Amino acid sequence: MSSVADWWGTAVSRIEPDVIELRGRPVQELIGRAGFTETIWLMLRGDLPDERQAALLAAALVAGVDHGPHAPSIAVARMAITCGVGLNNAVATGVNLLGDVHGGAGEQCVELLQDVVAGGDAAATVRDWRARDKYLPGFGHRFHTRDPRRDPLLALVAAAVAEGVVAGDHLRAALEVEELIAPVPMNIDGATAVVYAELGFPAPLARGLFVLSRSVGILAHAWEESGQGRRNKGPIPPSILPTDLRNPPPE
Repeated sequence: MSSVADWWGTAVSRIEPDVIELRGRPVQELIGRAGFTETIWLMLRGDLPDERQAALLAAALVAGVDHGPHAPSIAVARMAITCGVGLNNAVATGVNLLGDVHGGAGEQCVELLQDVVAGGDAAATVRDWRARDKYLPGFGHRFHTRDPRRDPLLALVAAAVAEGVVAGDHLRAALEVEELIAPVPMNIDGATAVVYAELGFPAPLARGLFVLSRSVGILAHAWEESGQGRRNKGPIPPSILPTDLRNPPPE
């Protein structure tokens, strides 16, 4: 019997008859007292954040919620819901598109910033990373000349540094990289990477937290699409035919 219990041993939760504990805390003590952001922190870290840590994490989660149907994860969820699947399927379809290229830059940027902090030489780190890939994760945006989410997030981190909430090493590293590659500015992945790294989240959790954030937007778009009456919505309107690559039109 103990071997069976050990097979699913966990410190995340304890569920027994009339008992539900999350990281050792009775759920009835959390309901109405801890917000969702605090509970995310608790489940991932094992303790509760203070008010300032929770506010910084919440800001990053809010910033990444949505980027419209330009984002493949949003577009595919809207298409999925018109195929007769449930909201859970549509959300899962969108989340499953959050990979290394779309959704993974935050995790990669945390790794970049950690390299800068550890090595102490931003220029050398940038050269090393660009030798592997011309794109630096967390910088530049195909849609925005300056990501409107950058400034408010970094301002909150700077305030947290001034208040002693976080150390500021990763913020300084990000700003050094941004200065080196100017005029290419930091994007949402870079700004949230700063937040998550300053709060002490490991790089893989930067992607996990982005998934939590973006799933809200995915759900909202899938729900909206479900009320618009379309069936089998494709990626382009039916009136537009794909280019025949065997016989492309003249330029």
